[in-house]
Amino acid sequence: MASLEHTLIEARPMTGGDGPLSYAKNSPFQKGVVERGKLMIIEGIKNKLDFKIFDTSNKFLIADFGCSAGPNTFFGVENIIEAVGIKYRAQNKDSPPLEFQVFFNDLTDNDFNTLFRTLPSYQKYFAAGVPGSFHVRLFPKSSLHIGFSSCALLWLSKIPREVLDCKSPAWNKGSIIQCNEHSEEVAKAFLGQYASDVDTFLTARAQEIVGEGLMVIQSPGRPDGVLMSQTSTGITFNLFGSCLADLSKMGVIAKEKVDSFNLPLYFATVKELEKIIKKNGYFSIEKLEVWDHPMFRAMKLDPQARCVQFRTVSEGLVKMHFGDNTVEEIFNYYVKKLEENYSAYDKASNHQIEMFILLKLKIN
Repeated sequence: MASLEHTLIEARPMTGGDGPLSYAKNSPFQKGVVERGKLMIIEGIKNKLDFKIFDTSNKFLIADFGCSAGPNTFFGVENIIEAVGIKYRAQNKDSPPLEFQVFFNDLTDNDFNTLFRTLPSYQKYFAAGVPGSFHVRLFPKSSLHIGFSSCALLWLSKIPREVLDCKSPAWNKGSIIQCNEHSEEVAKAFLGQYASDVDTFLTARAQEIVGEGLMVIQSPGRPDGVLMSQTSTGITFNLFGSCLADLSKMGVIAKEKVDSFNLPLYFATVKELEKIIKKNGYFSIEKLEVWDHPMFRAMKLDPQARCVQFRTVSEGLVKMHFGDNTVEEIFNYYVKKLEENYSAYDKASNHQIEMFILLKLKIN
């Protein structure tokens, strides 16, 4: 069989619009991450942001990298604005109030129309969209005071080439993500791409953020020593891979298409991400906190709801790879696959973790 390198999959934006299958209507998990991070942001800005290092202008610039189509991005930046406002008023009682400029960044195909159509009417900031990959420079040098990214850095810029090459020991046949832990080469390939992507992200932000400015990262991950396949998210991915394999046997989709489909995602451990940040060297880690997302225990999603949540983040990739005509059949069958195998989630003894990381740009 020929190499499958020509089928590289790149990240796609979440499902847009405000319909029943949209990301905006099906992202309570991501909202929970933002809500849990609020107190950490307030504490971090209170203790680590120093207005004395900034110029005397009353303009304060914030960027959300990987904003999607809302509304969670609004909650995130409002948490930052609230915290900055409290700190600024405490230090500058006689100064005019700050004027906030917020930049919402995501891929060029992101549904910015829905994002700005749902922009809160009460917002206390000037808003602008910045389309483009956050793995490159997007802003002038030293122009941002705080960067923010929630549930976005786990998305890879592309699938590692070696996992798509049938002649490579890292060929990820039969799996759609890093769940194939039986192959050390597969895990290394995904980690290598993730490390490269995070490094380029931090390097770009180091050029854009002012000296001693802050970068807030909130990202799903997995506990050290826990395999992705042991987590409930890993089970969701594995069942979707099994769904695709079944549809291939039924002749609905081509086997070659299934073998070349991987989700461009990597759920890092704390040690992995911490090592990447330290190796990059531009930022100091001011705070790193790990917590369990309460939704994994509190919410009992039925198969249909779990399918919808997965579909909102993956439909663009599925359409691009398998074509528009098969999307409904794929996800309808996936619901059946979930119903038949839902007891598998009872074995997910290790829940994935959430990481909150507050970085400060070093002054050389």
